[in-house]
Amino acid sequence: MYWNWNLAPEDPLTSDFIFMPEVWGSGVVNQEWVRQADTTNFEDGHGRRSPATMSNVMMGMNEPDIQGSCMGNMFGRCVKPCDDLARNSHDCPRAEPDVNLPPANANSRGMCNCWESSYATGVGFWPVGGCSALQPLPDLWQQEPHCIDTVINNWRRTAQIATQKGYKYLSTPLLAVYVSYAEKFIEHACNCYNGVCQCTDASCGCPAYVGLHFYAFDCQPESSNAYVDFEARVKEIGELMMKYPFLKGAIVNEVGMLNCAGPTEDDPICVPDSGEFPAKDGPNFSCPPNAELPNGLASFVKKIVEIAIGVKTSDGRPVVKSFAWFNQDREGGTYNLRLFNDDGSVNEAGEAYMEVCQNWKTLAR
Repeated sequence: MYWNWNLAPEDPLTSDFIFMPEVWGSGVVNQEWVRQADTTNFEDGHGRRSPATMSNVMMGMNEPDIQGSCMGNMFGRCVKPCDDLARNSHDCPRAEPDVNLPPANANSRGMCNCWESSYATGVGFWPVGGCSALQPLPDLWQQEPHCIDTVINNWRRTAQIATQKGYKYLSTPLLAVYVSYAEKFIEHACNCYNGVCQCTDASCGCPAYVGLHFYAFDCQPESSNAYVDFEARVKEIGELMMKYPFLKGAIVNEVGMLNCAGPTEDDPICVPDSGEFPAKDGPNFSCPPNAELPNGLASFVKKIVEIAIGVKTSDGRPVVKSFAWFNQDREGGTYNLRLFNDDGSVNEAGEAYMEVCQNWKTLAR
């Protein structure tokens, strides 16, 4: 499975790949941009024909459950888009996407221009037309009814377009942290009352999968409780599968390690290089071997996939149906998470990933 926050791949893929598209934002998807599901030889993001297969699963908006940050040189410092006051007073510094630039600061209220050159980690960063709050999505279920209705109705219109293009299944929004957000989304999208849902298929916007992202911090997954937290979130999805039998499982499609100390109540945002093992000092900007990761990032890769494989519902069904590592270099506050060396050869983390994935069927028994 391959995925890139968009409706079509930009990288050239071979016929070995299934591409799983995502509607990144909270608005209604542009019908012209949605490729036909279950097809090959579709047009990729650069207008080339791709031999990959387009999935029949359409994934939901990206990380609406947290406010997120602007990417690039203000990551962790810019956590809001500029409002009218900031723009009108020329107090709206522009973020740049290049992580190699010196760090820059947002304004005193944590706002920046994140639309001209850079982009946000998730849709929770942005305003939504029809909602009064500057960042309504992280606390969507506490917003005014018109705001909730706007977001759900936009999703239903997107779902109608997707089903017309042959998509059979949808996911919830791709969660950064809170599985409870998916539960509320399911209740609204599927018209559920007291555990009984009026619609349980894609035609009305009802998801069949729960989308989840997960990151550990500072190359210390044990002391930061990352393994425990990940297992708990997957188990929580398993409980949702028991509550709503039409849910098929979890799509865990973004997993990695953030280059910062774990968030606290006083400092909830990841500021790169703020931890005990800053990427700037690590081997190729990655995790060095340490007491918790004796083989560096490869140790984390192996353990986190094994946890994903091992979690089952109370009636014995595997919860995680798809897993994808975040194969990027210092994107969104991460370490260098690439599974390949610069010459194209597979690195130690990549070898660990291939080994544990090849053993998925055996480990799942």
